[in-house]
Amino acid sequence: MASAPTLEDLLRNCTRSALHLEMRDGYMRDDPLFLRWLSGQRDDPADQASWWSPWLQLIEETTTRGIDVRRARIISEPASEYIRFEHEITFRNIASGEQVRWLPHRQATDLALPGNDFWLIDGQHLLVHHFSGEGDFVDDEVTLAPQAVSLCASAFEAVWARAVPHQEFRLT
Repeated sequence: MASAPTLEDLLRNCTRSALHLEMRDGYMRDDPLFLRWLSGQRDDPADQASWWSPWLQLIEETTTRGIDVRRARIISEPASEYIRFEHEITFRNIASGEQVRWLPHRQATDLALPGNDFWLIDGQHLLVHHFSGEGDFVDDEVTLAPQAVSLCASAFEAVWARAVPHQEFRLT
């Protein structure tokens, strides 16, 4: 049996769109970048060589091919320290060609949302992220199940339509 494709595989083979929905207020809180940020170290957006990464390179290669890469984040307010960190380093995502929007949970009450964060590639490959209660990565699951794909596609678009572009969004 062939192994499931990774997110990197899916992005490299993507032909139209890559949509990412995040709904947690914290992820992998032992991430060295987050710990560095907590200690007061900040990236200089003008010094791209100091913060560019293989992930950002992959996203740039994807967007350069004309792929629509969009990330929507649903967050609690006031924002957690982790969300403050994410908001501050989102200039990296933008530099790689991603579009990013933010939506407070309070404005998402009437939206039908899936139970997990996900990437939806080309409207058909759904990569679902599973995290522990503490926000640590557990595993990914790839599915082509039409009902799950349809729910995630409609949820993403509903969030995107209501969310605020990164450049205009201010944390509380």
